[in-house]
Amino acid sequence: MRPCPRSVWICCVVALLTGCASAPAPMSLTAPPAPPQPDAALQAELQEAVQGFHGDVGVYVRNLRTGQTAAIRADELFPTASMIKVPILLTTFQALEDGNLEFLQKLTYTDSLAYSDEDDLLALVQDSSTIELAKVAMLMITMSDNTASLWLQSLAGTGLRINEWLTQHGFDSTRMNSRTPGRRPNWEAYGWGQTTPREMAELLVLIREQKAVSPAADQQMYRMLTRIYWNGEALSQIPPWVQAASKQGAVNRSRSEVVLVNAPAGDYVFSVITKNQEDESWESSNEGYVLLRKVSALLWKYFEPDTPWVPAPGAARFTP
Repeated sequence: MRPCPRSVWICCVVALLTGCASAPAPMSLTAPPAPPQPDAALQAELQEAVQGFHGDVGVYVRNLRTGQTAAIRADELFPTASMIKVPILLTTFQALEDGNLEFLQKLTYTDSLAYSDEDDLLALVQDSSTIELAKVAMLMITMSDNTASLWLQSLAGTGLRINEWLTQHGFDSTRMNSRTPGRRPNWEAYGWGQTTPREMAELLVLIREQKAVSPAADQQMYRMLTRIYWNGEALSQIPPWVQAASKQGAVNRSRSEVVLVNAPAGDYVFSVITKNQEDESWESSNEGYVLLRKVSALLWKYFEPDTPWVPAPGAARFTP
């Protein structure tokens, strides 16, 4: 049998991924959000969960229905790693909304776009092949494809435009550093991007509440954020039949994840970010990965006491 060209293979993978998740659960947008209510009991549980961690940890949690909040260094700057792809997505969809790009427009891929990452699928496409912008965006979010991300970063108007969008929408700490004029010192300190646990979580809330770009754009972005391949950490501690929008990030000394859970008792959002980790390993036993799973399990148990759930024995064998 004649083998599939790489460009055909990548399109098959894309088609499979784009059809594998359901639409976001309905949410009433007419009721005003619950005012923040610091939760002392939850705060104590989170403090205990991070105690003894070999590095710095930031956590932010908010229950969108009740207003319960808890925070640990939630307004301190941390590296985004791949979580910066959420601002790239937002700015890409702003360009789509403004008519500067088209969702299904054909883009021409060239080998010069390839980022050196063994997990990148887009880099396997043949030179001069075409691919729809929608598929590039899906690969950026679902697979965290770096080649797709850098391509969209340039199409969306560079890091300056991304940072301008963030400023206009009230995010004063989250910034794109890589390939952005004037931000080399920040790049040296934080890498590709920087954020706070609070701002990263509230970016997902903005999309969920359809207040980011437009209701139509926000709904499509939310669908993409619920189709995550890398589900072995925080997502692994949430029942698979419960929808969650999320984005993950990891570099040598930092692990991070932001998740908005469409839970039975009401949506809640949380962000956990580490920096200066002593553990730089890449196995699932990495201390940062363990912390992401621990906090996610803690929050599910706390907010959903009537829906107890733990991963099935052996589940780790089937998570990427």
